[in-house]
Amino acid sequence: MLDSTDAHVVVEGLVKRYGDRTILHGLDMTIGRAETLVVIGGSGAGKSTLVRHLIALERPTAGRIVIDGTDIASLSDVQLAKARRRFGMVFQKYALFDSMSVFDNVAFPLREQTKLSEKDIREKAMTKLKELGVDHAASLMPSQISGGMAKRVGIARALVMEPELLIYDEPTSGLDPVTSRTVDALIEEMRERFGVTSVVITHDMVSAFDIADRIAMLIKGRVVALGSPAEVLAVDNADVQGFISSSGVDVKRFEHRGNRKTAAELAARARERKAGRAE
Repeated sequence: MLDSTDAHVVVEGLVKRYGDRTILHGLDMTIGRAETLVVIGGSGAGKSTLVRHLIALERPTAGRIVIDGTDIASLSDVQLAKARRRFGMVFQKYALFDSMSVFDNVAFPLREQTKLSEKDIREKAMTKLKELGVDHAASLMPSQISGGMAKRVGIARALVMEPELLIYDEPTSGLDPVTSRTVDALIEEMRERFGVTSVVITHDMVSAFDIADRIAMLIKGRVVALGSPAEVLAVDNADVQGFISSSGVDVKRFEHRGNRKTAAELAARARERKAGRAE
């Protein structure tokens, strides 16, 4: 159980209906600041619907989503547009603009959502590209880079606005095993370096158990398991165990994941960086 003072996102009684069809059935979960929460579940479990609510693209039928103490569903459209600047989204298919260079893709949100000078935009965009190790590709077009590099560019674009909440939609989908593990390492690096609160939607069980602080499993719009990887592996629920075993993942490899900084440690570091920028 998270201390309420560490909560970044609180989902309370979230219900979503489309006509007479209920997709989300009263979801409750808390996401800690600087925590990586991985959401798993089969097709139709409600994962994508949950994400659309977390980034305020949809309003709930009932319940609420509280981010930093603000119920985002109660905000006006203008307030929501401003609030979304605090969210970053890494899309499954990268969602890079084919007609723009790598640099222009990363600079795009700065040009659209800020009044920064072109000099400052270039500095910020190139800094993020360098941090992600793809600054050498700044002048290339998306068609000229690999899938792994495109994923890095997508993350750079999501981070350039310095979001407090970063959401990854199937980040390893369609990637080979080696590149998938590279993306996992990159997500871990973002957690360690920037203390960003992350929500990862995935079908990749290796990724889920590798990168998660906690895992939430959805079945038919309900949370059936929520806890650390070890706690989820021990859940006495046939559906949960069946889903994990059918994935073919070797759960023994996750029993000793090495030393990871806690979300609380990373959140404290993130607050220090934020305070430093404000001075």
